[in-house]
Amino acid sequence: MAPHYLEFERPIADLEAKIEELSKLSGTAGSGVLDSEIETLRDRAQTLRREAYANLDAWQKTQVSRHPDRPHFVDYVGALIDEFQELRGDRKFADDQAIMGGIGRFRGMPVVVMGHEKGRDTATRVKHNFGYARPEGYRKAVRLFELAERFNLPVISFVDTPAAYPGKESEERGVAEAIARSTEKALMLEVPMVAVVTGEGGSGGALGIACGNRVLILEHAIYSVIPPESANAILWRGSRTAEFAAKAQKITAQDLLKLKIVDGIIPEPTGGAHADPEAAMTTVGDAVERELKALEGHSAAALKAARAERFYAIGRSGLS
Repeated sequence: MAPHYLEFERPIADLEAKIEELSKLSGTAGSGVLDSEIETLRDRAQTLRREAYANLDAWQKTQVSRHPDRPHFVDYVGALIDEFQELRGDRKFADDQAIMGGIGRFRGMPVVVMGHEKGRDTATRVKHNFGYARPEGYRKAVRLFELAERFNLPVISFVDTPAAYPGKESEERGVAEAIARSTEKALMLEVPMVAVVTGEGGSGGALGIACGNRVLILEHAIYSVIPPESANAILWRGSRTAEFAAKAQKITAQDLLKLKIVDGIIPEPTGGAHADPEAAMTTVGDAVERELKALEGHSAAALKAARAERFYAIGRSGLS
């Protein structure tokens, strides 16, 4: 499959196209006369990629967070969770595949794991509704939270959604109430919970499974109350741009850490998590393991109190 280049990666795309062309010529000629030039171009492409990703603005980070080749929930489960057993359904209406979850072993530790899944191709994107969860997805999450409490299992959640599904049927089945119940259950959970924003953390659709004792975010992920396009449409009536809105919203990992909305930033490989998914997922696993070990031995009361203090503190600085 041809690599997917973002708009700001055009110079890199042009260089790599040239490298591919020269590589074919070199193979046809059967000699190494072009090897030196190819190697020089590869170094230049890597330098351009490193420089570009070291200076991304908020809108460029938004584009990276949505890159179709970033690791998804099913990838994290495959790389980090052994003996995974998916649990389906909300026992009220249906199974929502935009939020998946189950039990398994994370580096030998039994855990409950859940997360948004967007899908990779047309068929799976339709199956997972592009990561837009309906009410039954959040009611499934509550089931999983309750299971974690029943068997004293820590919870790991992977957040990657534009928002909860806003369609008519979603509203008819009580999406706001479902998100509120899921958020409440996460906040009151009596076991440790670590949430990781891996791509887009959009609106209440993200918050419903992101209220952990620790909230981590990947370096080029975003977390916001509303997508930049919608913010531009609603707040500025379309008179600005999504790029303007992204910068105004302070949605990057770096902004969020300063605002104390997240607890830590997980570095990504040069070129983003999509450039080296295996390395990115290993780094995420290491970060989650550190946080879970730090939470070991805490009582249910201590976990709930610390989680309450963490979320009450958001926005406190600067208030009189």
